[in-house]
Amino acid sequence: MRGRELRAKLHAGERVYGICMEGYGQPRFPKFFADVGLDYVWLESEHAPVNRETIAWAIQAYAGNGVAPLVRIPEISAARAAMVVDAGAHGVIVPYVETVEQVRAIVGAIKYRPLKGAALTAAVERGEFPNPETKTYLENYNPDVNLIIMIESPTGVRNLPDILKVPGVDAILIGPHDLTVSHGIAEQYEHPLFEQTVEHIIDTCQAHQIAVGMHFISGSVDWALRWARRGFTFISYRGDALFTARGIRSELHYLREQLDGTPAAGSTDAIGASGHIHFQTGDST
Repeated sequence: MRGRELRAKLHAGERVYGICMEGYGQPRFPKFFADVGLDYVWLESEHAPVNRETIAWAIQAYAGNGVAPLVRIPEISAARAAMVVDAGAHGVIVPYVETVEQVRAIVGAIKYRPLKGAALTAAVERGEFPNPETKTYLENYNPDVNLIIMIESPTGVRNLPDILKVPGVDAILIGPHDLTVSHGIAEQYEHPLFEQTVEHIIDTCQAHQIAVGMHFISGSVDWALRWARRGFTFISYRGDALFTARGIRSELHYLREQLDGTPAAGSTDAIGASGHIHFQTGDST
């Protein structure tokens, strides 16, 4: 699936499915993930130690195998967003967005470049272009680029109706861990305030006909299913590191228990509620 097909499905209210790639994997991964039916992967650069060249190689590899590569940039930066689009990304995921001005800056960087300066400001803020031909040119210049905005704070939730009015936003992605922390209920995913906030985000996005999803980095698959049925169409489920850790724990530890007769040391859940993998079992960050 290319970015333009991903965007078409999102705007049509259809579900798309993908995972977070934290380690980017080995060279065979893109073909493997294409074969198992992923619509997209999002390549992590906010919390993963990867450089610009590695990101560019991964983008080309996944795109070449029919999996739309999205990139989560490490900060709200028009320059960083433009860089990953220049590398061929089919979308940009922007963390911790709170204002209309931040969204406009990213829209200008990935939807209207190479327009710059005062001309770019006029296009983003007022929908004015040098001429109709330029507008048509820009609409076709980066046809695969999607913009996914992350809402992770009370300010972002409060400003969401205005954010959704900015032309160029293709989907909203909830970051549940940061959302709970910023609301003072760290990792309490069953807390009424968290549930009310997520409900409000879903309702607001649906009212503006913008796709919405949540990164299901923790919790059971049934918990993810319950929320997805509530209205999520941008399905982001776990990631490479989490799938690997859970697979080892559920199957290799099972073999050890069956063959040796005792539970393996460290076989308790080493993944905290935040989804982060801990080197010491039982703690949580």
